[in-house]
Amino acid sequence: MLNRIESNDLFTPEQVLENRGRVAIFIDGSNLFYAALQLGIEIDYTKLLCRLTAGSRLLRSFFYTGVDRTNEKQQGFLLWMRRNGYRVISKDLVQLPDGSKKANLDVEIAVDMMALVGSYDTAVLVSGDGDLAYAVDAVSYRGVRVEVVSLRSMTSDSLINVADRYIDLEMIKDDIQKTSRPNYAYRPLSNGEWGMGNGEWGMGNGEWGMGNGEWGMGNGEWGMGNG
Repeated sequence: MLNRIESNDLFTPEQVLENRGRVAIFIDGSNLFYAALQLGIEIDYTKLLCRLTAGSRLLRSFFYTGVDRTNEKQQGFLLWMRRNGYRVISKDLVQLPDGSKKANLDVEIAVDMMALVGSYDTAVLVSGDGDLAYAVDAVSYRGVRVEVVSLRSMTSDSLINVADRYIDLEMIKDDIQKTSRPNYAYRPLSNGEWGMGNGEWGMGNGEWGMGNGEWGMGNGEWGMGNG
């Protein structure tokens, strides 16, 4: 007769992390940006990388985003990302008939997830886009364990259903948000600086174009349309 499964026989969170193996992180920049707006926080991307890796061996962390080549503030941010642990994959924004701008990088995310199978054991997908469910299912059948990280209200059920683990951004927001730095004041960039003289990176008032949720893109869209 089969023994009844007791609660202490189940995998603990610590055991789950121990069995992650090598981790590859795939971040949908647009989806994360809008999730942060919904949560009312600014993302600290150094903290985010540490939280998603959680002590596991990191293969690479990919950040996918649409770009406006004329937006110096966004270009500065992406340069910082490249120099601080992220591989940035970008696509020029396309202006839509309604005046909004958008760049869809679902194909790039899916292709990279498939192409790297065999080089990583666990994929951490930061997105709630249901269009990626098929790719997640495909890599799962090739032996990859997939964790989906996103805001529940912005996450497709089809994506959660094919993931091995789901993490709501609401539950980890304290671990990944920027902390206020009241003693530091923003000053305009000058002489080729990145606003680093007082340690701001334009962060004194939560800028990077983030004050009105636009990354310097105009009407709160980060140039991403509907994400």
